Amino acid sequence: MDEEIGIGITSEGSTVVVAFKSASVSDVDAITAAAKQIKEFVDGNQPNKLIFDFGSVKFFSSQVLGLLLDIRAKLETYNGEVVISAINPQLHRVFKITNLDKIFRFFPDKESALQAVGTD
Repeated sequence: MDEEIGIGITSEGSTVVVAFKSASVSDVDAITAAAKQIKEFVDGNQPNKLIFDFGSVKFFSSQVLGLLLDIRAKLETYNGEVVISAINPQLHRVFKITNLDKIFRFFPDKESALQAVGTD
């Protein structure tokens, strides 16, 4: 693994927050390892709400979109939801271009995402 992307997985009530800790999330092996860790956590805990926090991220590869869609599909099997927080405007454009902005909800920061999903 050339690059360690580093993720943090925390529970805040019934909501799980997955925070990327690296500015660049592009190393294939690192993303694969992170995906495995996230999927194992989801399988073991079945969270209803999962927030992906992109506060530290300046760049990500398209493989990250696949990860988000995979996790979303897993949560949908039991009516869970994946939302995205703190994504910078340049990266948000990727979601718009791919029409993925229509299937994810976006929040300006983790706190507003927690507040919104906690009241749904």
